[in-house]
Amino acid sequence: MTETTATETSLRDHFLIASPYLEDPRFHGTVIYLCEHSDEGALGLVINRPLEIQLGEILEQLDMDGGELEQPVLMGGPVQNERGFVLHRPGTTDWQGSMLVSDQVCLTTSRDILAAIGEGEGPGEFLVALGYSGWAEGQLEEELAGNSWLTCRADANMMFQTPWQDLYKAALAGMGIDLNQLSESTGHA
Repeated sequence: MTETTATETSLRDHFLIASPYLEDPRFHGTVIYLCEHSDEGALGLVINRPLEIQLGEILEQLDMDGGELEQPVLMGGPVQNERGFVLHRPGTTDWQGSMLVSDQVCLTTSRDILAAIGEGEGPGEFLVALGYSGWAEGQLEEELAGNSWLTCRADANMMFQTPWQDLYKAALAGMGIDLNQLSESTGHA
């Protein structure tokens, strides 16, 4: 992966928070961290929908240490759900296949970070996801115009420290929104 810069209209390093009126059941109640957004499309990871597999199980399947790790693996999205992604804090180690998304968040897609995590030498704060959420050119903008998503600047502390089951309400509360007060006319901030 290469590092790219966000344009003024880019939602890179933002949360996409599913509107209660989003019709796609795969994304109902989700919070997505947008890793890339440009004129060519967008890529993000769902950060609050766990799969029925623990990180330790994946590490064992890859013949790596760390089989005891009970951290949930997230469903990053419906695209290439066999492909792994690690969101983590930047650190002193340069992992293969890393991209700096912001000064608070990196995205890594290489096995070396998983091996380090299994050995207890990985980043202190991280999320592991399988698959990603992707949008073609103009698709995300159409969904935003249709009030499918709320947007706000991502909060890395919230992303890494809030339990997945509390993240949707926490992201909405961070925007000053009470879920019970949303209407169909809600747009994006």
